[in-house]
Amino acid sequence: MSGVGVSRGLAQADPRFRERALQRRRRPWLRGLWTAVAVAVLVGLAWVAFWSPLLAVRSVEVTGVTGADRTAVVGLVRVPTGTPLARVDLEAVEERVRSRTTIAEVSVERGWPSTLRVRTIQRHPALVLKNPQGQLEVVDATGVSYDVVKAPPAGVPLVTAASPKGTTKEALEAALSMVRTLPPDLSSRVSSIQVSTANLVSFTLGGVDVVWGGADDADRKLVILRALLPTKPEVIDVSAPDSPVTRGGPSPSPSK
Repeated sequence: MSGVGVSRGLAQADPRFRERALQRRRRPWLRGLWTAVAVAVLVGLAWVAFWSPLLAVRSVEVTGVTGADRTAVVGLVRVPTGTPLARVDLEAVEERVRSRTTIAEVSVERGWPSTLRVRTIQRHPALVLKNPQGQLEVVDATGVSYDVVKAPPAGVPLVTAASPKGTTKEALEAALSMVRTLPPDLSSRVSSIQVSTANLVSFTLGGVDVVWGGADDADRKLVILRALLPTKPEVIDVSAPDSPVTRGGPSPSPSK
């Protein structure tokens, strides 16, 4: 008997051989079936994510701002209700919200299944700058002017430029450096700040005129200022901390 005849005879005699032969014939068909099922599942998931109303925007959640700013942010989002979350252009939403000058930072993310989350950080006033037009510009700690007011907010110092042309960016940074250096017990007593140049910032502290100078040696200037304030002079000049000057009272020489 030939080898083929022997194999056929064994296959007919042993059911295990018949089962294995059937499995070999089924495998291509099963692979095709599972591939089709997988493709159908992926297509279904894509439809649910990108076109179905099941995962669409139904609410916008804004944090970090309140009142008029929150209302403005909601208006800047401009994502229609029912837009699939997966198709929302997050960067475009962030760019629109960032155009609101009172917003310092913004991030937008998807809150599945149906919420668009907008997280913001609001700018806070560091000083108010009186510009050459007489307007009062609110400036934050980074030097960004983001609002115009009729009167400085409570506790926010007013800065006036000595030049009718206004102040430079460097001079404004020097004023901000001085504001950051002064602790609350002193900054609360500052009634006005004048900026001539980046190296000449002065302010009124209670009844004392203080010539601060530039942003350099700020911590040392603060130590000297504290040492000289008890002498109650009319003017304290710490612009050159190696040789501080007082006028209108005793002129002690604090240790360096």
